[in-house]
Amino acid sequence: MLVGITGTPGTGKTSVTSLLEERNQHRIIHLNELIKEEKLYSEVDTERDCVVADMDLVENRVLEIAGKDEHITIIDSHLSHHIADNVIVLRTSPEVLRERLAKRNYSPEKIEENLEAEALDVILVESVEWCEKVFEIDTTELSLKETVMKIEEVLKGMLQNDVEELLDKYRPGSVNWSEYFFT
Repeated sequence: MLVGITGTPGTGKTSVTSLLEERNQHRIIHLNELIKEEKLYSEVDTERDCVVADMDLVENRVLEIAGKDEHITIIDSHLSHHIADNVIVLRTSPEVLRERLAKRNYSPEKIEENLEAEALDVILVESVEWCEKVFEIDTTELSLKETVMKIEEVLKGMLQNDVEELLDKYRPGSVNWSEYFFT
């Protein structure tokens, strides 16, 4: 079973999946690393300082790695909702996100682009449109361990095919950053 951990850059995807990886409970694919290492991209966008993934190549490679077993394979990336049917969307307030992206030395333009994407729910909306099950977790005030506990709760529910309460608890649309535009 493929489960995407997705969200705007800086929301905590790689941090939580790295901790999950340390616990060795699930197979983790760090998709952005895979794309770069295996050159699964069609071009380099120097203006936006990123590569443009060839999503057909990416999906085929992910399916090859994941195999057909019953275990959960977690895909860590802001692109994972393009591949997985079940996703956990991590959200973070634009104010906190700005600080995190600045620490990564993102350009002012790239920071603003990502803040706008977070405030407008871009990844959440795409996830809801494309994925079977979507869970939303606000990581703004959570520690890394608290976020991982919530993710593990969702993953356990998926393995036990018991997600109805969790779909309500982590309902998409429960996080709202619209005030970001009006303050």
